[in-house]
Amino acid sequence: MVIIRDKRKIFLFIGIIVALVIWNLEIPSLSLAGRKMFSLTLMTVIFWSAKVADSAYIASLFLMLIIILDIAPAAEVLSLWVSPTIYLVIGAYLIAAAVERSGLGERIAYKFIIRFVDSYRSIIYAIFVLTFVLSLIIPHPWPRCFIIMSVMSVVIKNAGINSRDASKIGLTVFAAAIPVSMIFLTGQSSLNIMTLEFAGVNLSWGGWLLYMGAPAVLASILTLFLILTLFKAEAEVKIDKQKIENKMLDLGKISAEEKRTIFWLIIAVLLWMTDSIHGIELGWVTLTIAVMMSFPIGGDILKKEDWNQVPVKVLIFLNAAVAISNVGSLTGMNNWLAAVVLPAEAPTNMLYFALMTALISMFLHMFLGSVMSVMGIAIPAFIIFAEKFGLNPLVPALFVYTAIGTHYILPFHHLNILVGMGKENGNYSEKSVIKLGIPMTAVSLITVIFEYFWWQLTGLI
Repeated sequence: MVIIRDKRKIFLFIGIIVALVIWNLEIPSLSLAGRKMFSLTLMTVIFWSAKVADSAYIASLFLMLIIILDIAPAAEVLSLWVSPTIYLVIGAYLIAAAVERSGLGERIAYKFIIRFVDSYRSIIYAIFVLTFVLSLIIPHPWPRCFIIMSVMSVVIKNAGINSRDASKIGLTVFAAAIPVSMIFLTGQSSLNIMTLEFAGVNLSWGGWLLYMGAPAVLASILTLFLILTLFKAEAEVKIDKQKIENKMLDLGKISAEEKRTIFWLIIAVLLWMTDSIHGIELGWVTLTIAVMMSFPIGGDILKKEDWNQVPVKVLIFLNAAVAISNVGSLTGMNNWLAAVVLPAEAPTNMLYFALMTALISMFLHMFLGSVMSVMGIAIPAFIIFAEKFGLNPLVPALFVYTAIGTHYILPFHHLNILVGMGKENGNYSEKSVIKLGIPMTAVSLITVIFEYFWWQLTGLI
């Protein structure tokens, strides 16, 4: 008898078997196309959760099977590529590359540390403030984290901080980016924008700030409080600011390239903030600004190799997540899932609905792991459920996003935490993530409760 010991191969077979069973199973009230879509979705989620292959390869297989098996037309399956969302993500990565290439992000971080940082607690505070400041000009959390981490590495070495306290600082860099990135619509160019995509709602930059700014600030403050409470310094931190100033001197005077970067960033931020006035989609604005950064007059910042900073795998994964939502709706899968997964009766109290939405979303997130894949399944289901209240689709969408976007127990529950793992990055362990992640569940629920009251004040509910 052949015994398969490779976990990836085991789950490969499990995923295929589950798909075949569902494919051939008679499911009342679910159309044939919906059943086929459900079988492929379930197989894909199993593959993603078990890491059978890289997420982008799995996503590619999912997309191609939907088209090849004639479950939905290619125009629907690949609809993300004709929407501004995908080009906002591409532009965000290019702008982040420009800020990094010019040295502007590093300069801002050093200046801030020289002026405000003199102890362990002030380092933690500085990370949150820098994350907030850079979220206005770098529309993706990963480049921000790595810029801040590179600066913190200098601070750690300069102050002789031991490895245990250094890992706490590293975890803070990547954990802070999660709630802070939710404050501005362009602070998280993939998840924030994809939430609106799943909801089928157009919301301006200012509208997002109105509805999500205060809840995200609350989540950020609570996260800061948790980190300061759970991860205290073992030794006193003394920073030699002269060495930090020497690093600034190494950067030299602000260069012409940095000045051009600042100019285009100001234009970008102004256009992002006034999108409700000029009416141009954020995706078109962001990619156009990135392109202008490459032109010889007034630009010459981005080079041809900077296209390598745009991860095709992320774009393919985003497309698959959108396909789960769009094709799921087209085939009737989403309606069927809403009827099966959610209670027969909607809670009469809106606060109970908010908590139910959060708890079910977090339960799914515990097993599926990916924020994006849970959003693709949960948001359409809760939008259908919320129709009984006559709610704006944005309400259940943002409840779901807040619950799972700030929720993690293990590193794989949030890519922002996962990318920081390892000695070459944040240098923190899975044990530290769990220590922070468990009480973060309470932060997620408190933020959802706050949103319920906040949206009553702002008129969303």
